[in-house]
Amino acid sequence: MSIERRMFLKYAAAGCACCVTPGLAAAADHAGPHWSYEGATGPDHWGDLSPEFKACGFGRQQTPIDLASRMKGEARLDVDYHPFPLRLANNGHTIEAAACGKCAITVDGTRYNLAQFHFHHPSEHHLDGVPFDMEVHLVHKSDAGDLAVVGVFMKEGAHNDALDVVFDHLPTREGTDMLAAGAFDPSVFLPVRRDSFRYMGSLTTPPCTEGLTWTVFHDPIEVSREQIRRFALLFPNNARPVQKKNDRVVESSKRT
Repeated sequence: MSIERRMFLKYAAAGCACCVTPGLAAAADHAGPHWSYEGATGPDHWGDLSPEFKACGFGRQQTPIDLASRMKGEARLDVDYHPFPLRLANNGHTIEAAACGKCAITVDGTRYNLAQFHFHHPSEHHLDGVPFDMEVHLVHKSDAGDLAVVGVFMKEGAHNDALDVVFDHLPTREGTDMLAAGAFDPSVFLPVRRDSFRYMGSLTTPPCTEGLTWTVFHDPIEVSREQIRRFALLFPNNARPVQKKNDRVVESSKRT
């Protein structure tokens, strides 16, 4: 069971965002139908693996999508992030970090608390038909139980000192957790310019539940080749292919 699916089921039933506890990944990830990123249990077959996964095959608001830099509109996002204790977990599909505290975003007047963040290699969203080296997804939940996800592209470039605490402490074995830092500020994931895209989408892993508000920043942040390599050794490919936009509207904003 993926981090996104676990998070959706857990936080839909609970009223707060809670930190990862030791053994959580190991206990949860072996439940439910097995899925992967390749072969007979890969993305092309997710919708056939279980009735609860049918949205993966038949949904019309699926994520990720290809974003076009020419899009126009308004996609306001206010960010209120603060340092928190960082615990990383390897759940077999990605590296996740769960957050407690006061980190939040505000979308169209609704406040969403940061529940967790995790990584994909390569990026799941594309920009003008091209993927980036990696993508981080910061998953948030409102008091009403709605989910809003912020996606940030990551490209090879300068070494990112602020993310050493993440890439230097990646749990290498599935089901293991690691306390990586006493105070990590997720603001380091955000690009300097806040141009962004906004659309309604889904979880990018089974059960591919729809109804999520997605905000994806146009500009990537830089990480070094070595930092990317460390994640890629664990997850050579954990990106779902892009999905059809269908009749969805994708808004964008230009904020310097």
